[in-house]
Amino acid sequence: MAGQLPTVHNHDHLAEAVLTAGNRGLVLVIAAIALAALGVAVMLLRQVLAAGEGTESMKKIATAIQEGANAYLARQLRTLGVFAVVVFFLLMLLPADDMNQRIGRSLFFLVGAAFSAATGYIGMWLAVRSNVRVAAAAREATAPEGETPRDLTEVSHRAMKIAFRTGGVVGMFTVGLGLFGAACVVLVYAADAPKVLEGFGLGAALIAMFMRVGGGIFTKAADVGADLVGKVEKGIPEDDPRNAATIADNVGDNVGDCAGMAADLFESYAVVLVASLILGTVAFGDAGLAFPLIVPAIGVITAVIGVFVVSPRRSDRSGMTAINRGFFVSAAISLVLVAVAAYTYLPSTFAELDGITNAEIAQHDGDPRLIALVAVAIGIVLAALIQQLTGYFTETTRKPVKEVGKSSLTGPATVVLAGVSLGLESAVYTALLIGFSVYGAFLLGGTSIMLALFAVALAGTGLLTTVGVIVAMDTFGPVSDNAQGIAEMSGDVKGEGAQVLTDLDAVGNTTKAITKGIAIATAVLAAAALFGSYRDAFETAAREVGAAATEVNLSLDIAQPNNLVGLILGAAVVFLFSGLAINAVSRSAGAVVYEVRRQFREHPGIMDYTEKPEYGRVVDICTKDALRELTTPGLLAVMAPIAVGFTLGVGALAAFLAGAICTGILMAVFLANSGGAWDNAKKMVEDGHYGGKGSEAHAATVIGDTVGDPFKDTAGPAINPLLKVMNLVALLIAPAIVTLSYGADASVPVRTAVAVVAVSVIVGAVYFSKRRGVEMGEDDGDDEGSVSKSTQPSDPVAAP
Repeated sequence: MAGQLPTVHNHDHLAEAVLTAGNRGLVLVIAAIALAALGVAVMLLRQVLAAGEGTESMKKIATAIQEGANAYLARQLRTLGVFAVVVFFLLMLLPADDMNQRIGRSLFFLVGAAFSAATGYIGMWLAVRSNVRVAAAAREATAPEGETPRDLTEVSHRAMKIAFRTGGVVGMFTVGLGLFGAACVVLVYAADAPKVLEGFGLGAALIAMFMRVGGGIFTKAADVGADLVGKVEKGIPEDDPRNAATIADNVGDNVGDCAGMAADLFESYAVVLVASLILGTVAFGDAGLAFPLIVPAIGVITAVIGVFVVSPRRSDRSGMTAINRGFFVSAAISLVLVAVAAYTYLPSTFAELDGITNAEIAQHDGDPRLIALVAVAIGIVLAALIQQLTGYFTETTRKPVKEVGKSSLTGPATVVLAGVSLGLESAVYTALLIGFSVYGAFLLGGTSIMLALFAVALAGTGLLTTVGVIVAMDTFGPVSDNAQGIAEMSGDVKGEGAQVLTDLDAVGNTTKAITKGIAIATAVLAAAALFGSYRDAFETAAREVGAAATEVNLSLDIAQPNNLVGLILGAAVVFLFSGLAINAVSRSAGAVVYEVRRQFREHPGIMDYTEKPEYGRVVDICTKDALRELTTPGLLAVMAPIAVGFTLGVGALAAFLAGAICTGILMAVFLANSGGAWDNAKKMVEDGHYGGKGSEAHAATVIGDTVGDPFKDTAGPAINPLLKVMNLVALLIAPAIVTLSYGADASVPVRTAVAVVAVSVIVGAVYFSKRRGVEMGEDDGDDEGSVSKSTQPSDPVAAP
């Protein structure tokens, strides 16, 4: 592989792939299935909204959360809309085979961005309406005096069903919009579909990354600030209405976890399909435009089954048992249906595949049906294994979290150390699972690199068959968390009803950690498949300009100094990105701490309920900081590949991507699992272990949870879209780098100018980011100290 470009017998393989009449009909059916998923989502939505909303106090709190979440997301989407328009025109300048591809790529960039934003917004919109309904369902466990309370198990199951079906709505929209968008591109553009889908994937990935980073900064700034002042300094409960940061904390759960994760998994869906279709036209000819869509279409069907299977039973040990059942039933049915599809749709030999232009693949002696099935099975099994592995390291009933909880007896330092060591260890096992899965899929290709890379992409589509249930699992977490917050702030859910919500919240912490692990695996498989697409793109461009494989900048040999530097830079970007995200939370959380302290200091009546906190001021601080701070990580993700590629060449850019993928796996899992373990260790102590609430052990676990908040909900999850954005940017600029290096239009000054601009943007963004201090939260009359009417929620809590 090093320094040698493989022989491809037909250089125009993408242009020669066609959409036959039979395939067109099949893709139409797939598009119909995608629309059916949206229909199921509407049905589930109606079921959720039909549930009761509880007391007037609960409704007022829920309305305040809704107002804050809507205001933040509206401002964020307006900001991102301007950015999307700029990228639209920049994409028009990048090379393409013809103007039709350029226009389609730019148009579907906007479609991908709009679908990603819509998925995130829908997730937030329903979550902020479902949370009060879950709290109201739990309240039925405590009947008014003189009335018989409802069966506790029945109440718990009802509350859980509402929360999970809320996630089911978001899951159906995620798979429905993702599959429908890809199917439309294939129907409209046929042979040009893979190139046009690059824009679709980039739009989805960019918006998801910004929503992930911005939402993560918002939610964790509020959460950390609320915990440090409320729990640690004032000794009041987590969602006590006297804490001015509580509304912002609950708003953050929705704009960070619900909107951010929904957009994140939608772009994973889109990006895996992009890579699958690009590589599929090489490996499977005409069938490569349809089969990668068949697999996620099956996932839509099984996701519907999985959501309805999650119906708690009396025999279940916990809510996690019901969720696991839905996940594994969905995965098993997917595997069976994929086997049926592969052996029905694909021929038994590669020679029988229509449109194969690569002679090496056409002469492959394997069975395409078996290769496709095994590749997809690898992805499905990987999802199941990561689900179990992540659960082991983050569930409250498992040994690792119990050990973190026990370490609280010796103070916060040992809690932090225990959580860090757990995260580091779990990252190794997850990375090994993903690495072996990628290698196993790669081996299916035999001597053909492109077939092997397509197998990796198919493994990604296999993992996608579980995405509908995964999104449901993830949304379940913040909905349960918010429900507990509304219950505590209103004071209307007590006794056994409050315990129901506490148990659901603990299950939600585990499901969030599990879905982050699976999202990371999806990101890595997508990035690995995109790496293959990138390789194909620059090799094709090199042949078109007649560049020799011996050119240093075209070599993938890691012994080349420029490639080694690229590898190091790729790893470094992941560290810098994570550091920027965590530092952004630290600064914003500091501003929240000052503001909450100021309110307690200047309004002493807050503690005895004679004065009300100014919730809107904290929401405004978090909104402004989140929108300001997301710029630097976003620019880093877009500009770093440009700087490396135009400075060191496409070989170094390939090494850059490899370094980012490898480091990103370990960093993302480490951050997610450490944070999840700290959070559940805190829950375990609050349930009465090691002294319970108010003890020194509790204070120690609160510190651990505070450290883990930006780990698991800001930096860790944002690495997923980071990897895919960088891969897609590299894929798009590779032909331009080759042309400016070796083509008739080769120009060192132009390459240098582009590289200098990219490096300058990165340096400037980081410099100005580091110059920002912590806002003291004082109302000095300037704009930073004022509360925007657009983000100030209505007064939600009346003093008791």
